Amino acid sequence: NKIACAHVRNVKYLGYRKFRESAHFSPDGDLDMFEIMKAFYDTGFNGYIRPDHGRMIWDEEGRPGYGLYDRALGLEYLTGLWEAIEKMDKLAKI
Repeated sequence: NKIACAHVRNVKYLGYRKFRESAHFSPDGDLDMFEIMKAFYDTGFNGYIRPDHGRMIWDEEGRPGYGLYDRALGLEYLTGLWEAIEKMDKLAKI
């Protein structure tokens, strides 16, 4: 009854059963990444959260879907959202 690991990413909706994986930043896709991370926080999630897949950017070469630079950017974005949510929660309790 517990989620152990979450692979979080944003996607761009292209039609019925069609989507494109996008950068994690909310405006780059159709999902509200802040609200997704807040839902994890609000429910007391204590498992692992990691960015899911990465695009090949900045002339990177490697296995498609596992771009290191894009995953690192995604991880930092998700970490920043988590920190902001934690701080908002602490301020709300003051």
